[in-house]
Amino acid sequence: MTKIFIINGGQKFGHSGGRFNETISNETFNFFKSNSDFEVKTTNINDDYIPATEVEKFAWADVIIYHTPIWWFQLPHGFKKYIDVVFTEGHAKGIYKSDGRTAENPTVNYGTGGMLHGKNYMLTTSWNAPKEAFTLPGEFFDQHSVDEGPLFGFHRMNAFTGMQPLQSIHFHDIEKNPDVENDLKVYQNHLTQLFLN
Repeated sequence: MTKIFIINGGQKFGHSGGRFNETISNETFNFFKSNSDFEVKTTNINDDYIPATEVEKFAWADVIIYHTPIWWFQLPHGFKKYIDVVFTEGHAKGIYKSDGRTAENPTVNYGTGGMLHGKNYMLTTSWNAPKEAFTLPGEFFDQHSVDEGPLFGFHRMNAFTGMQPLQSIHFHDIEKNPDVENDLKVYQNHLTQLFLN
């Protein structure tokens, strides 16, 4: 049985109600709960949480699935706080034991002290930016993908823990030109390809 930990980082703040990420998170939960080969735990960063319990969820899971909107090209502050608090709590308790270096040779092996080796993670993001902002010459992101551009640091953070990435999926133009029905179909296909084939 594959153990899945779903994190909804869709923060409720200002004009954002976090509805899209709540929808995607619910879709993820329902996808895995409908198949007896999976066991599921969840966290919504808008709810109160106990850091030590969250560390246990990371240590328990085979796959961590992150759902987050992107605000000002970064994670929302509530989700970033969750990661800062939980990963700090996880030092030597299941997430990482050190940065991997030794006092004898401090210039090499940085980023190799993670405790989550053998686990995978998957990232979904939602953007106001259209996908063409990442792909067309002369557009805003200079043809850098979400994963290799704005979210590069997020992926290195997970590498630091020892986890390996599964294929990300990014939803674009969510504010000005949303097509949630189509996004959900694409997402169902994505989950099926990754987890059922």
